Amino acid sequence: MVNESPAISATKVWVEQVIVKLNFCPFAKKEVLNQSIRYCDIAQPSTQVELTSVLHQEIIYLNENRQTETTLIIVSKGLESFFDYLDVLDKFEDWIDDNQYRGIYQIASFHPDYCFEDEHYDAPSNYTNRSPYPVFHLLREDSLEKAIASYKHPELIPQNNINKANDMGSSALKELLKRCFQSPQC
Repeated sequence: MVNESPAISATKVWVEQVIVKLNFCPFAKKEVLNQSIRYCDIAQPSTQVELTSVLHQEIIYLNENRQTETTLIIVSKGLESFFDYLDVLDKFEDWIDDNQYRGIYQIASFHPDYCFEDEHYDAPSNYTNRSPYPVFHLLREDSLEKAIASYKHPELIPQNNINKANDMGSSALKELLKRCFQSPQC
């Protein structure tokens, strides 16, 4: 077994024990079981160009490796500021558009300080997108469309997640996220 970074270990625990176990993404369990998620840790990128190069490399990898369904690009050092993270996310979105990947790939966003617009920082709903490290989730559009088509009422997923988060409360979710750093099982 190849040694993986602490960021990858914590992110895998978060995916399994938060995203899958709380069903924040009803499509994630299949990919965890199939081991079709690629985890890529970038430690302290020095420039936007370096980050964009990693995004491009991961798109090439996914294009060449259809058995890998998705990539989680983890920034284990750097982008601690949520606003800096959002700036990079905007640049990634622009790059996807400029390079004709819109409709082929999309990016879902996760950050330790994720905060939805017009939400209080401590609102439980923010924990649906909070992760141990800043993460850019690179998804195949065609796979996502198939998964959504086979799911009854996919439009309810965001509200179901908010309801689950509100039922659990911020304190419990904060503790669960914290434990992803400390234990192989949250």
